[in-house]
Amino acid sequence: MDYTLALLFSLLHVFSVGTAAPLPVEVVKMKSKVKWMAEQLVVRLNKDFQVPPGLTLSPPADILDGPSSIVTVLDGYNSLISDTFNGVSQVKFDISSLTGYIGQWRQGHCTEQRPKPSVPGPLQELQSRKEFIHTVSIEALMRVKEFLNLLLKNLDHLETC
Repeated sequence: MDYTLALLFSLLHVFSVGTAAPLPVEVVKMKSKVKWMAEQLVVRLNKDFQVPPGLTLSPPADILDGPSSIVTVLDGYNSLISDTFNGVSQVKFDISSLTGYIGQWRQGHCTEQRPKPSVPGPLQELQSRKEFIHTVSIEALMRVKEFLNLLLKNLDHLETC
């Protein structure tokens, strides 16, 4: 009896989810690709950009809230990284590739469009200090790395439209 009831609830869940949800294979592939891209970017950041001694990031960290917020945060930091900052062109390209991939995934798989997410606190603060180009670039690079590490620990947030 318990088995039959559990099976019935499982079937009801499957039918209530419907066909709007992406196929699990697609989700696994997407998460795997995002993970690989994010890991490569973290490796590049670790290799090419050393944090100046004594420089730490003040909380709060940025929040993951689905693909659109991930794209907003990464695009925001990318726009703050100065093109004149030494060795940064490949990092900026990699960030753009990652946000482009996540953005395309969202457009193809999220039927209900959420309102554009607000800009998180740390990003807003950096945007207000744009005149300090190199300082802002360094902090933006550090925040990108911190955010990517957060994303890598929470890849399930990519599934939330």
